[in-house]
Amino acid sequence: MDPIVVNIVVGVVCAAAAGAAAFFAGVSHRKKTAEFAIGSAEQEAKRIVSDAIKTAEAKKKEAVLEGKDEIHRLRNESERELNDRRREVQRQERRIQQKEESLDKKMESLEAKDEVLTNKCKQADERLAEAEAVKKSQFEMLERISGFTVEQAKEYLLKNLEDELTHDKAVRLMEFEQQTRDEADKAAREIISMAIQRCAADHVAEATISVVPLPNDEMKGRIIGREGRNIRAIETMTGVDLIIDDTPEAITLSCFEPVRREVARIALERLITDGRIHPARIEETIEKARREVEATIKEEGERAVIEAGVTGIHPELVKLLGRLRYRTSYGQNVLNHSLEVAYLSGMMASELGLDPTVAKRAGLLHDIGKALDHEIEGSHVEIGVDVARKYKESETVVHAIQAHHGDVEAKTVIACIVQAADAISAARPGARRENLENYIKRLEKLEEVASSFEGVERCFAIQAGREIRIMVKPDIITDDKMVLLARDICTKIENDLEYPGQIKVNIIRESRAIEYAK
Repeated sequence: MDPIVVNIVVGVVCAAAAGAAAFFAGVSHRKKTAEFAIGSAEQEAKRIVSDAIKTAEAKKKEAVLEGKDEIHRLRNESERELNDRRREVQRQERRIQQKEESLDKKMESLEAKDEVLTNKCKQADERLAEAEAVKKSQFEMLERISGFTVEQAKEYLLKNLEDELTHDKAVRLMEFEQQTRDEADKAAREIISMAIQRCAADHVAEATISVVPLPNDEMKGRIIGREGRNIRAIETMTGVDLIIDDTPEAITLSCFEPVRREVARIALERLITDGRIHPARIEETIEKARREVEATIKEEGERAVIEAGVTGIHPELVKLLGRLRYRTSYGQNVLNHSLEVAYLSGMMASELGLDPTVAKRAGLLHDIGKALDHEIEGSHVEIGVDVARKYKESETVVHAIQAHHGDVEAKTVIACIVQAADAISAARPGARRENLENYIKRLEKLEEVASSFEGVERCFAIQAGREIRIMVKPDIITDDKMVLLARDICTKIENDLEYPGQIKVNIIRESRAIEYAK
């Protein structure tokens, strides 16, 4: 064998032996080191456990001590609170005991006072009985002296007192009324007289029917037409009744609606002038007449607005004003009457320092409902109020329209002015006409109202119903009661009757002594 290989093998073996020896030596050393570290760790762990046990014991003792201290503290606080409550209960008991003692003393005092009051009540009853006896004896003595019983004396005193109060009330009422009436009449007379003087109006009453003259009586037959076709066509298209009678050379047109009557009048006059009378021509002529009347209505409304000096009126209201040109009331043209009321209202408002424009506006529109009262149900006042509100008139104007006939109480001066102007325009001589039957009914109703009062013997309506003279029974109506009776009669007349202007109530009382010489 090669000595080099042998040497190498020997070297490898030696190296392996040396490495194994070193390895075993290292393992042995680390084992010792590990055992030493384990022993140290066990000792340290025992030491830590021992310290922890000691610390836990110490904390346990400390917690026990703290618990005992807390229990002692809570026990002390409970005892202190309990003592406080005991002291409070004792204090309340002492207060209750004091109150009971006070109540006992008060009860004793009240019993004593009750006994005193009882004695006093007994004394008062005795004295009252004594006073009643004295009063009874005095009444008996007074009855013997006066000759009156108690009831008769009371009645006598009350009657005297009532007479005195009635006299004083009548005198004061008469004085106040006279003073107020004098002052108001003076101011009103000046304003109204000035307004009447400045307002010039015609005394003309208009007819409520239309009469169309004819060139000859033969025209009546042509207007009637074959089998009455022409007259039926006219009446159907216009809504107007044609009255053809024995009146020579005239035809009467009758219709409750004045605008339709005016259309028929114009159409009939044109047909008579033209001479061509047949249904087709009648229809054409009536249509032209209707357009002409509508144009006239608009012109009349615009003229009235311009003459009254009122601006800003709705165009529909202007047309309704124009329709009043063909409307009459007791023969008075309503448009002329409205203009007259507007003038009077404006002048009176100026004298009173109010706005004359508003007064004129209210006066001009106060009868606007009469333009529609043939077409709409209701009074012309209700219709006028609805129309004025519909076209945005002010509440002042609406209220004046509503109150101008007294349907509601006048709450503004403008409404009172329109009332007065309406009465002036309607009541002036020649403004209106009234048929005899209605006139007699109005006077009879006035006398009936006055006769309904106790003590009235006779009454007479005079001065065309502007004054009523009343004869009273002197044994029932005294001088003092005359004033109150006159006031009651005036109130009943104002509530029950409708009349223009004012009515004077004149009460006459006279006493007569009659004897015969034999």
